[in-house]
Amino acid sequence: MGSLRSGRFTAVALAVAVAVTASALATGPAPAATVPPSATAEPVGPRVVAEEAYWTAERMAAAVPVDDARGRGTAGGPAGPRNRALPTAPSGTPNGTYFDGMPMVGTFFYRESGVGNADTSCTGSVVRSAGRNMVLTAGHCAVGMAGPANHAVFVPQYRHGRAARAQPFGIFPVKADGVYTDPRYTSNSRAAVSDLDLAFVLVEPNARGRVEKVTGALAFTPGSTYEHRVTVVGYPSAPGVNPKHRAIRCDVPTTRLGGFRQMRMLCKGFYGGVSGGPWIKDYDAAKRTGKVVGNTGGHHGGGNDSWMTYAPVYGKDAQALYEDANAGRDPGSLSRPPYRGSADGPLLPGPGSLWTHARHIASGDFTGSGRSSLLVVWTDGEVTLFPGDGDGGFLPERRLAAPNAGWKAVATLTAGDFTGSDQFDLMVRWDDGRMTLHGDVGANGLGSVTEMAPSGSVWKYAAQIAAGRFNAATYVTDLMVRWSDGELGLHTDVGAGTLGREHKLKNPNNAWKKATLLTSGQFSGHRKWDLMVRWSTGALSTYAGPTTRGLGRERGIHGPHGTWTHSVLMTTGQYTGDGLTNDLVVRWSDGETTLYKDTRANDLGTERMLVPPRP
Repeated sequence: MGSLRSGRFTAVALAVAVAVTASALATGPAPAATVPPSATAEPVGPRVVAEEAYWTAERMAAAVPVDDARGRGTAGGPAGPRNRALPTAPSGTPNGTYFDGMPMVGTFFYRESGVGNADTSCTGSVVRSAGRNMVLTAGHCAVGMAGPANHAVFVPQYRHGRAARAQPFGIFPVKADGVYTDPRYTSNSRAAVSDLDLAFVLVEPNARGRVEKVTGALAFTPGSTYEHRVTVVGYPSAPGVNPKHRAIRCDVPTTRLGGFRQMRMLCKGFYGGVSGGPWIKDYDAAKRTGKVVGNTGGHHGGGNDSWMTYAPVYGKDAQALYEDANAGRDPGSLSRPPYRGSADGPLLPGPGSLWTHARHIASGDFTGSGRSSLLVVWTDGEVTLFPGDGDGGFLPERRLAAPNAGWKAVATLTAGDFTGSDQFDLMVRWDDGRMTLHGDVGANGLGSVTEMAPSGSVWKYAAQIAAGRFNAATYVTDLMVRWSDGELGLHTDVGAGTLGREHKLKNPNNAWKKATLLTSGQFSGHRKWDLMVRWSTGALSTYAGPTTRGLGRERGIHGPHGTWTHSVLMTTGQYTGDGLTNDLVVRWSDGETTLYKDTRANDLGTERMLVPPRP
């Protein structure tokens, strides 16, 4: 992972909180006090009584963590498995803090068939759900609870040395057929499916009621970023350093685990037992609410040492699993395609060191397929085309021009259907001020060329150009231009031989001199397109539906962001199957290239790595 991009995941969170009503996701978390009175009176089945008798204080204290390979923190004894080979924590790595825990975070205990002892099946946290009975944990924890496992219970805010019936909130038996994992997940994998290391477990009520009413709950929160400031909580079983099995917490920034859809954090003390523990944003102790954006798990079960820990980032697959559990629907009965996580390898050929030489990129339907292809002009003047496959991937590369001196002189470019042929054209502004239109690129190489403006023209001051359907009814024939003095203009009805009619949207100004990158697409989901701007500060914003009368409403995707100052190229296409031009492609300064699928006017879409960063 390159040093520039490694800083990308340490500050700003873009995740959107997701809370749940009885039938759908609501707009945010709510305190437990809002649970209706009907949830307070629940019949208590015989399971609770039986499990209270089974889970004595001694039996729980003797349980062995499922993730015991993380080490047990045995002082003065044999080194744990992770201590034999792994390096020590980097200088400055913080220490976790032992504390009394949170009401909605606790420990799973269960006895696994064929195993001679009871396992602490990791940590779990209560999340909001329609049934108010859902607990989030890691997939590699839940696998052992399903099927042959027995005596499976969840113990909120577990207290070492107390029997089950003496625990602060009692115990909640796991429901029969109440364990939900993605059927594609494989335990403790080092492959892409480790992105799916999460599970939802439904539990029975106890005498106090349903678990969410009793303890409060976190909001399960899918997102598209790896950067958060979180509180990570777990229950390490480390006799040498934590003999009373107290909860541990660490307030830390997260970064990306390169090549995976996973976060990582550095904090000492996260020994075996912490898997499944929540990574929480904005925790409110008084209301017992917060946003859970990850759980300890992922690559090799979330890590095999006690100071570097991983967590999946919740994308559409996690959301689908949540919805299955919320509806009581078997995820195995649904059709799920083979998992194509970012660790499956790059979707575009070549490493980041190669893609640092991608000097210009543009998106458009250059093949007449109804979906976008990625056109690249390289620093040596070569021009190539990567046809999209319609599912966020790409077909084999096609060369449009061999390396040559001529195409080294491109200053900026964009793609649109200026000739109205249902196949995209390329508009190029050259270093000397010439403007040329290359019609129907793809079918005829770089197409037939029309000179739009001569060498030495005023267009040498066009800093960025972005084609879109802002005013046009049918084809992408409008051209947004940001001039070097900060003026912003919209050219409508652009075609072969004509740059159409200019409409001034902004007078020359200093603010728009700082508009570093422009692209356009259907971020609002409408037929008319929107403008996206990356500012010199790293801020990213959109303008909804610019017309000849004005720029439209500004919406911020995120504010100033140091990482986004390293975004070098930006284009938008129709690379997936929703029929909208809203898939954002970004090439970063270290060559990493990423796709943000289904980007919206105020939110980046789901991120997919197309090219890994250079080492």
